[in-house]
Amino acid sequence: MAWRGCVMKWAKTEFLRSTNTTSRSTRLNPQNQQRCGFRREAKRLETKKGNVTQETKPTPSEAPPPPPKGPRPSLFKPLMFTVGFTGCSFGAATILQYETLKLRVRNAKEEAESEKLLQGSQDMTYWHDWWDQLSGFQQQLILLVSMVDDFWSSFTEGQKTVTGIIAVNAVVLCCWRIPSMQRTMIKYFMSNPASKTRYLPMVLSSFSHYSIVHMVANMYVLWTFSSGIVSLLGKEQFLAVYLSAGVISTMVSYMCKTATGRLHPSLGASGAVMAVLAAVCAKMPEAKLGILFLPMITFTAGNALKALVAIDTAGLILGWRLFDHAAHLGGALFGVWYVAYGHKLIWRKREPLVKLWHDMRSPGAGGSRPGGGGSGPGPQ
Repeated sequence: MAWRGCVMKWAKTEFLRSTNTTSRSTRLNPQNQQRCGFRREAKRLETKKGNVTQETKPTPSEAPPPPPKGPRPSLFKPLMFTVGFTGCSFGAATILQYETLKLRVRNAKEEAESEKLLQGSQDMTYWHDWWDQLSGFQQQLILLVSMVDDFWSSFTEGQKTVTGIIAVNAVVLCCWRIPSMQRTMIKYFMSNPASKTRYLPMVLSSFSHYSIVHMVANMYVLWTFSSGIVSLLGKEQFLAVYLSAGVISTMVSYMCKTATGRLHPSLGASGAVMAVLAAVCAKMPEAKLGILFLPMITFTAGNALKALVAIDTAGLILGWRLFDHAAHLGGALFGVWYVAYGHKLIWRKREPLVKLWHDMRSPGAGGSRPGGGGSGPGPQ
């Protein structure tokens, strides 16, 4: 009996051990769990995917409406700014001409008196002794200043005038290369009708170029036609036309961008330069022009103006975005209009402003007024 009890106890123990081992191996077999779980999960995912696909299909009647378009920017204030700035430009030019002529008269009197004094002293020994007393560096500095003065005197009045404009454009070009000034340059030196700052960029963008090639091309054209336009209008009137053309061309660009919905920014002096070019070509249509690197090709100024206007018109109609063709056309039309009609309507009627300024500068004084009565430089 004792032996039988030991056998039964051993058999029961082995059975329980085998049962626990089987259950443990079944419970710890990752292959079976992954296989079964993967099959169930795959079926579950397919079902959900099908349900989601059916639920996310929108019906034509439930399609979302297109987003509403934003309101077009108002151009009334920029238009008023254009009119006011143009009037102020010609008013300032009138006053500048008055002061320039007054200064010339004063300098002429002083030079005449100096010549009278020098005629009485023919002794050159004093000047030789003064020159010998200078050091070598001082003598070289005086010679350098004399050479620069002779070089500056070789320029025409128009070239001297546009030299300042070219210098300002060069400084602005350098400012574009300064990373810390990028935000300021984009805000004030790029014109965009959709921008919050729309008035000051209408003026400053006419002196702004980001590309060196763009600036060189515009300034070369301005330098080429500077002598003709200044001899035609005079220095002061030319500055007024140039600044006004820059603002007016930007205003025309604003109008075209707002009408077409292409509210992209632009910059450059092309509009003002086109006004200068168009004014000279319209006043002297038979003048011969040529291309810089192709001197054998010549054409008249009138034909050149027609070709440029045709190209810009085609670019505006076809939507070319290489240049701001609307600004080019606005500047060209303003230049043609001014030499044909604007000079008579604006510049020849500046007499009341000259009289008012003369009375303010010298109250109670009578007599002739410099710059008044149509006696200033330029065509009358």
